[in-house]
Amino acid sequence: MTGLLTVEVGAGTIGLLGDRAAWLPAEGLLLVADVHLGKAQAFRAQGVPVPAGTTADNLRRLDLLVGRLRPRELVFLGDLLHARQARVASVLEAFAQWRAQHAGVSMRLVRGNHDDRAGDPPASWGVEVVDEPFGVGGWALCHHPQAVRGAYVVAGHQHPGVQLRGVADRLRLPCFHLGPEVAVLPAFGAFTGLHPVCRRPGDRVAVCADGEVRLLPG
Repeated sequence: MTGLLTVEVGAGTIGLLGDRAAWLPAEGLLLVADVHLGKAQAFRAQGVPVPAGTTADNLRRLDLLVGRLRPRELVFLGDLLHARQARVASVLEAFAQWRAQHAGVSMRLVRGNHDDRAGDPPASWGVEVVDEPFGVGGWALCHHPQAVRGAYVVAGHQHPGVQLRGVADRLRLPCFHLGPEVAVLPAFGAFTGLHPVCRRPGDRVAVCADGEVRLLPG
């Protein structure tokens, strides 16, 4: 499968997807973090002129992942909606229509800091909402990166990225940051920033670009 890098961590096998998502094959779980639906709308509501179309792009990419992997469950690792200003008809209706197309897939949201401000998604979406950590076998699914005793954590929140340097150019890319106890996923949302990773001995970093994912050396 192109755009998929399979690695072993403390709880088992995790697949890192080039489209900034993760796959737990044994559990049939597709994980995405920091979708931030309606972020552009929230900025425009504050008078900041940002482009439209990010919600549609996020849902299109999710649609491709669900169709490709056919997960038992899709888990959002926090920050599904960006803010209360994102709860506009265009965003709510777009997700509702997308959700109806995938009625056979269970969906769950592990609350993040933006979810606290935006409020839980509408009940009509059929997305179960839980607090972190949410345990599945040896995994702990969280929004905030944190140690959970007896489990390997998969989280979001930090929007990790790296800067690659060439002879005359520099390039910033989203990445997965895998430590001994915690893996941090890149932000799935198309309208999010990057936070430089602080790589410690034993950490692995995998960068995403053009739908592909590659481990960095060292």
